[in-house]
Amino acid sequence: MRIVRELVKEGVRISVFSWNNKYLIKFELGMVEQTFKVNEMDVQTDKDIDLFFDGEFWEAVKKRFDEMHQMLRIQLENI
Repeated sequence: MRIVRELVKEGVRISVFSWNNKYLIKFELGMVEQTFKVNEMDVQTDKDIDLFFDGEFWEAVKKRFDEMHQMLRIQLENI
């Protein structure tokens, strides 16, 4: 596995890896993370990868983080 790119946006750590002809795009925030696997053939340029860090996709990632944190908090309260 090779690291292609790392950055932080709005407190979210983003890592892009190349592995097995796929890009693994990993978003980390607090105690949760989301990983998306994308075929390298579907992403032709660095600008194509940038589309995952903007627009509707980015907003959905942030919303899912809120949901994941809430779900984790509720579960921890019920232990």
